[in-house]
Amino acid sequence: MERINNRAYNQLRPIRMTPHFISSADGSILIEMGKTRVICNATLLPEVPSWLKGKGKGWITAEYALMPQSTSQRVDRERKGASGRTQEIQRLIGRSLRGSANLSALGERAIVVDCDVIEADGGTRTASIIGGFVALALALKKIKREACIEEQILQHVVTAISVGIVNGEPILDLCYKEDSAADVDMNVVMRDASEFIEIQGTGEHTSFSRETLNQLLDLSERACQSIKELQLAILNQEKLP
Repeated sequence: MERINNRAYNQLRPIRMTPHFISSADGSILIEMGKTRVICNATLLPEVPSWLKGKGKGWITAEYALMPQSTSQRVDRERKGASGRTQEIQRLIGRSLRGSANLSALGERAIVVDCDVIEADGGTRTASIIGGFVALALALKKIKREACIEEQILQHVVTAISVGIVNGEPILDLCYKEDSAADVDMNVVMRDASEFIEIQGTGEHTSFSRETLNQLLDLSERACQSIKELQLAILNQEKLP
């Protein structure tokens, strides 16, 4: 199958990450995956949620938003609260990032990772997880240093990627046009590119076999290994918190 930009079926879009993109955040990065661009900021909150107070554990949560001109038609700001889609994506990002950390070592501290999509061309939730992890790692390094925390907080690298079936063929890292035409659409989140945190797979227009599922997971696993190397390249000059 001929793909947009002549990519191979198993080829990622070019990924670029610019750390410290927002100077006021505890950890920040701009991630670009092809034409998809997301600003990820990690910020220490004043306190943990009320249900965690006194339990000696921290919390990591996430917020996600499409900026008004992130798509071809203007997206309204969600002034009256997050839509069902937005809430689902926020929960996915939060669950994924919590899978990277020792929340007991974090102590009674909470971090929010804001993922603001400034341009959307498919894979915004997976780009948010990839960039959100790097922003979180940068924030945890700062918090660990300033709070004199000796215990290791960050324990795993979290990666994510989209895969799908388009015109009967498995492909990796779908752009918007491919995603719109996909018979099967799947998002895969991994820990250390070796274990799965979450798999979201839907037969949009057809069902799929166990063999097809295995093909998609194999594509995902290889891609997550490459993404992990890119994430660590950003952090390789600093000891992870």
